[in-house]
Amino acid sequence: MNDRIRIFAFVALLGFAAGIIAQLSADYVIPWLMEVLPALVQIRFVVSGFAGACLTLVMVSVWAYISGSQER
Repeated sequence: MNDRIRIFAFVALLGFAAGIIAQLSADYVIPWLMEVLPALVQIRFVVSGFAGACLTLVMVSVWAYISGSQER
């Protein structure tokens, strides 16, 4: 039971961090990209999808790295 609580807490922290990163990217990164690459980011869902994919890859990579291999 203790392991489940730790996993739930870890996933909650990852979600919290993802929310902070998403908010920061919405406030700073996306407007900057719209200035730098105006033709590419006219369609905001393309940028949002790319940001979501990157965030998911980072979160899963961190989780896989921290959890490690169970085979020893």
